[in-house]
Amino acid sequence: MAKSKHSVLIFALGGVGEIGKNMYVVQCDDDIVVIDAGLKFPEEEMLGIDMVIPDITYLEEHRDKVRGIIITHGHEDHIGGLSYVLKHLNVPVYATKLTMGLIEAKLKEAGILADTKRVLINSDSEIVLGKMKATFFRVNHSIPDSVGVCLETPEGYIVHTGDFKFDQTPVNNQQADLAKMAMIGERGVLCLLSDSTNAERPGFTGSERAVGVAIKDVFSKARGRIIVSTFASNVHRIQQVVDAAIQFNRKITVVGRSMQNVIAISKDLGYLNVPEGVFVETDEVNKLPADQVVILSTGSQGEPMSALTRMARSAHRKIDILPGDTVVIAATPIPGNEKYVARTIDQLYRIGAEVIYGGHGPSGTVHVSGHGSQEELRLMLNLMKPKYFIPIHGEYRMLRMHGILAEQVGVPRENIFLLDNGDTVEISGGKARYGPKVHAGNVLIDGLGVGDVGNIVLRDRKLLSQDGILVVVVTLSKQNGTILSGPDIISRGFVYVRESEELLDEANRIVTQTLVKCMEENVNEWSSLKNNVKEALGRFLYDQTRRRPMILPIIMEV
Repeated sequence: MAKSKHSVLIFALGGVGEIGKNMYVVQCDDDIVVIDAGLKFPEEEMLGIDMVIPDITYLEEHRDKVRGIIITHGHEDHIGGLSYVLKHLNVPVYATKLTMGLIEAKLKEAGILADTKRVLINSDSEIVLGKMKATFFRVNHSIPDSVGVCLETPEGYIVHTGDFKFDQTPVNNQQADLAKMAMIGERGVLCLLSDSTNAERPGFTGSERAVGVAIKDVFSKARGRIIVSTFASNVHRIQQVVDAAIQFNRKITVVGRSMQNVIAISKDLGYLNVPEGVFVETDEVNKLPADQVVILSTGSQGEPMSALTRMARSAHRKIDILPGDTVVIAATPIPGNEKYVARTIDQLYRIGAEVIYGGHGPSGTVHVSGHGSQEELRLMLNLMKPKYFIPIHGEYRMLRMHGILAEQVGVPRENIFLLDNGDTVEISGGKARYGPKVHAGNVLIDGLGVGDVGNIVLRDRKLLSQDGILVVVVTLSKQNGTILSGPDIISRGFVYVRESEELLDEANRIVTQTLVKCMEENVNEWSSLKNNVKEALGRFLYDQTRRRPMILPIIMEV
């Protein structure tokens, strides 16, 4: 492709240096294409937060340039933020059939389905987005209808792999489009953005079909009920559970709203083949013999409110785990979730269940990753033969390792760009360099509030969770500033009042002394009074308890 005077800017608003929240942006002059709009689950210190989505300030500031959002596949870390983004940025959404089905359910729930332009694509589609043209290629992943994206720009081809692995025996018999990838590589790829999730894992990722063999082996040996917990969106895995249930004459009930939604959409669109009568209502399961029951459940990550965790705690409304049940956890923990999964497994063993987990059970592999390992990442690099390389979709060590793999297959070190969210790579005249940083960050979602919880609120929540709160209520006279009532001290999460009367009596005395001293010195501004009370009381409480509760003085005048 001939050199041009155009400029291409590539950056991530989410998805690099982290797992989840994927959102990548390619800008060619005055045309912007967004790839994916995901969420991630909150980190431990994000108390009370439900989910985290990318900050799209840059896109809002350049909304007239955004030509559309391309979605590579239907996982939450790629579509979970879309309904929030589209409320601020009404642009067309391009996705494959199953992905669009999952997106439409989210948009309907958010009340914006009718207002959103939706365009179905497949691996043979071509769409024009301003100066760019997008084509697609089929990849294997743990959800059907996953694609990679090739953007033709005046500078050259920019390729985004999506999440991928190379599965030679996929469950749906749809292999990755190796010929098309090789053809794109032969044309010459200016820059490749590639999935780094398993960049630390040597060899090849196993085939999803191997999981089906292991699941059937579990079914053949189990004498009681079988509970299978997996990712709600792993349609291939669900199909293999259905096939095993039919073979061994078992009925399936589904627990967990997210899994029920995915199964309903996948059945409607023809991605899940389930004969009539295989699925039964949860109430009916308790009437069937144990050896005719399969319970398909969410909760493979040990999430506190998920179906499996509630069943393990005997807190589920309809289903309890019973001694003799076989529980298959057909997933590996996402980084950060390990202790939740371990806690759930402990509870299951205490009840007397047989638990098969960790990828390898006595029956073989009950989980394989949907992401390619090192040899597959090398294969993708060799197929695409990029001039420049940007590893994406992973924590920093994964990006670093992917960069090393790229060097090993011949990409010069100076042509490999390791980015943080907001870092840009600018390509002009065929030459790439780091460009100006753009605004990127987290938007926290708490209940119905989007972005109304920030660092200050999180800091307060952390303080409250650590040392509790003391509320000091005092009524002063408007005429002469004397104390009319109080101080009354209310403690929550700091000390138990009935066992700490001496401490709180002394705290009362210190508040009174502080206020009297302030009056004598003619300090009568409310902010000064409150600060003096907080300082004196905080000092005393730390000396006595080595704790720093949040102190909230309430001063009223009568």
